[in-house]
Amino acid sequence: MVDAIPTGHRTVTPHLIVRGCAQALQFYEKAFGAEVVERHDGPEGSGIMHAQIRIGDSLVMLADEMPHMETWVSAQKLGGTSVGIHLYVEDVDVAFQRAVEAGATARMPPMDTFWGDRYGLLFDPFGHAWSIATHIADLTPEEMEEAARQFFASAKEGG
Repeated sequence: MVDAIPTGHRTVTPHLIVRGCAQALQFYEKAFGAEVVERHDGPEGSGIMHAQIRIGDSLVMLADEMPHMETWVSAQKLGGTSVGIHLYVEDVDVAFQRAVEAGATARMPPMDTFWGDRYGLLFDPFGHAWSIATHIADLTPEEMEEAARQFFASAKEGG
């Protein structure tokens, strides 16, 4: 009997379309410690038609943007992205710096948040948004609500 969800996969797996998939694989290795699990090149140098990387315990699928696949385009072609990928790590400050050194663009340096994470935001060179966090506090819904209220009140006051 074949498993409905292949071994090593989770129920939801991000699938990124990139312009320059070979370079993206190298970037993700340097930036996030990814391991290339699978790579299938398209015919006659048409790019990578499918690849998989493992970051921690999760898989991410990737493919090169293909001209005949008009609805699967890269974030670069769109001029932005409507999807963010969230990555939990042991040390967000170290992981964030590693990604920036590998070529990511910092958008929000790591900071302690009202929801209990130390959290930062960056964009990879291929236009994809990555939030990176380390969970630092378990908060009740009431504690989180109060912390959010204080945060937004402080932001209104310019503080």
